[in-house]
Amino acid sequence: MRNRKKAVPERLTKREALSLLRSSDLLEVGRQADDLRKDIHPEKVVTFVVDRNINYTNVCVNKCTFCAFWRNEDDPDAYLLDADTLFRKIEETVELGGTQILLQGGLHPALDIDYYCDLLRSIKDRFSITIHGFSPPEICYIADSTDLTIGETLKVLRSAGLDSIPGGGAEILSDRVREVLSPRKIRSSRWLEVMETAHGLGMRTTATMMFGSIEKPEDIVLHLDSIRELQDKTGGFTAFIPWSFQPGNTELAGQQGNPGAAGAGRRRSKTVFQPATAVEYLKVLAVSRLYLDNVKNIQASWVTQGLKLAQVALRFGANDFGSTMIEENVVASAGVSYRVTRGDIVDSIKSAGFKPAQRDTYYRVIGEY
Repeated sequence: MRNRKKAVPERLTKREALSLLRSSDLLEVGRQADDLRKDIHPEKVVTFVVDRNINYTNVCVNKCTFCAFWRNEDDPDAYLLDADTLFRKIEETVELGGTQILLQGGLHPALDIDYYCDLLRSIKDRFSITIHGFSPPEICYIADSTDLTIGETLKVLRSAGLDSIPGGGAEILSDRVREVLSPRKIRSSRWLEVMETAHGLGMRTTATMMFGSIEKPEDIVLHLDSIRELQDKTGGFTAFIPWSFQPGNTELAGQQGNPGAAGAGRRRSKTVFQPATAVEYLKVLAVSRLYLDNVKNIQASWVTQGLKLAQVALRFGANDFGSTMIEENVVASAGVSYRVTRGDIVDSIKSAGFKPAQRDTYYRVIGEY
């Protein structure tokens, strides 16, 4: 393995990344990632943001097999947030020191671009808060339903109040995998197109990766390489967030998908999915840090891993603790529900040997502890 402490470290190749993912020496992989983290963030500051994840609807036509959150429009527990509930959630977020809302939802067939623009304007008229919202699948759905290009759609939404775009809907940027996980969802190329177009308009975005389902190590490397290549071109990603598949209450949890059988009605054999182990999570996190040498921030996922493992992640390449997540619904629908306060995050960062700092959406420090 290469020494990442060279003055100008060589860029990790796909073959080397694959070798690291398959390595049995977790601590060595982690050491290399920690060294690179120190090079990029020598000040030992670990950041976090105070925000709320507001899911405006759980109705979704994609019906992804890995998702326990979606509902049909006529299901008894299907919902579309009313304005009063939405504003109450944002008001509470602001009172708790929040600076952004993560606004995402399912692909609701009854909503058009006017709904989204009215939603954005109504929030901006009432609150001084950053709207980090609408993942690439949502952007594409809005564009397709209004016969607009991706660029035209983003311009309209930005004018209405959209500030930045989250990296949701990426899962694994391998269409072989997507055919099983989410056959109705946009392909990898369209996810990347949304991000490249947003970056070209001056919007910043994050990138994510969901692993631990049916992908192979080669698929993870393909995903990382796609992000790195686009970041080389645009520089528009502020952060990368790898998180592990949570199987509870999902269709995929009880089915072993055959990539060739997706959508074809063929029989699937039963299997039991186990969440990625702590070792697997830390290894993927570390390789992500090493491979994405052009993405400044790597986020630990306490939402899926818990606070203790998130602390360990700070020595495996992560430099950001993510969000206080005043509200979270998607992962919780799969039966995983960690809840923390700002104080919990501050204490966790300090006890791990780092300096906690609150940031905004663009990773500008707005408060130190």
